[in-house]
Amino acid sequence: MKTPPPSSVLTRVAVGTAAACLLLAGCSALGATDDASDTDAAGTPRLKVALITHGGEGDAFWELVQKGAQAAAAKDDIDLTYASDSEPTGQARLMRDAIRQRVDGIAVTLAKPTAMAGPVAEARSAGIPVVGLNSGMDEWQSAGLLGYFGEDESVAGRAVGDKLDELKVKHALCVIHERGNVALEARCAGVKKTFRGDTENLYVDGSDMDAVTDAVATRLSQDPSIDEVVTNGAQFALAAVKSAQEANSKARIATFDLNKELAQAVQDGDVQFAVDQQPYLQGYLAVDSLWLYRTNGNTLGGGEAPVLTGPAFVTKANVASVAEFAANGTR
Repeated sequence: MKTPPPSSVLTRVAVGTAAACLLLAGCSALGATDDASDTDAAGTPRLKVALITHGGEGDAFWELVQKGAQAAAAKDDIDLTYASDSEPTGQARLMRDAIRQRVDGIAVTLAKPTAMAGPVAEARSAGIPVVGLNSGMDEWQSAGLLGYFGEDESVAGRAVGDKLDELKVKHALCVIHERGNVALEARCAGVKKTFRGDTENLYVDGSDMDAVTDAVATRLSQDPSIDEVVTNGAQFALAAVKSAQEANSKARIATFDLNKELAQAVQDGDVQFAVDQQPYLQGYLAVDSLWLYRTNGNTLGGGEAPVLTGPAFVTKANVASVAEFAANGTR
C-alpha cells in the first residue's frame, strides 16, 4: 500500500502544548505528550506523530532534537511522542509499536539501516508516511522515506579533514562512540579522505563516559605523535579535554556537534572548533514536514533531495553568534 494522500479536511480543533515524553535508551513504548486544551493553534486536524531515534541515554544532542520537534508539534497541533533505543532491535520494536498505535506519521533515524528496513516497509504498507532525520543520508531514498533532514556526514568529514590541514595537524585520532553507526563511520572516513596527515579510528563505549575518557587518555599516552583528537559529539569532546590533561598530551580537541558546554569550551580555547549540524532544526523540520504532507501534500526536497542542516564550523572567531542560542538549549 502506498502512503496515503494528505488530508484536505480543515476543522477547528483543540490544541495542547506538545511536550515529548523523554523516553531514552531501553524504553519499549511510546508515551503521549499532552492533553488537548481549549486553545486553537494550527487550525488543522490533530495528528499523532512518533519520533523514534537511536539516541543513547543522557545524550544532550538528542535533547536538542526533541526540543525542535516539540516546538514544531506545538505550532502544528500535533500529539507528539518520543522514544529511543540505542540497540537496533529495540529501535525497530519501538517503530512497530508506533505502527500498531496507528500514528499519522513517523520520523525515524537510520543509524543502522538494515535493522530498520523491515519496520519502515511495514509503516508504508500500513499507509503511514515516514521521514528520516540525522542518520541515513545514503539510505533514505532506497528505504522509501518521504524526505530526509540532516547533515551529509561524508561532506562534513571531508570538510574537517581540510580544516585539519589548515591547522597543520599531523596525526588525528577520530573517536567513534557507537560501533556500526553509519553516520559516525562516514564522518571519520571523510576526514581520512581529505586529511593529508595520519588518521586512525578509536572505538569506545559511548554509554560510559569514564571509559571514554580513559580510552582516549590511554591512546594519547601510547602515541605522543597524536596532535588532534576528533570526537563525534560535544560531551565526548569535553571528555577528550580531560583525557589530554590526564595523558599530559599536547593534542588539541575538535568535534562534530555542539551544545552549551561545548560552545563555552570553544570560547575558552579548550576545543578548537565544532561542526554544527543543527539538531534542533532536524527535529523541527522532521515533525513539521509530516504535518505539511498530511495537511497540504507538501514534500520538502520534493522527495528527491535531502534538506541539509549542516555542516557549519563554529570557532572561537564566530562562537559568539551561536552562544546565545546554545545557552537557551536550542543549538
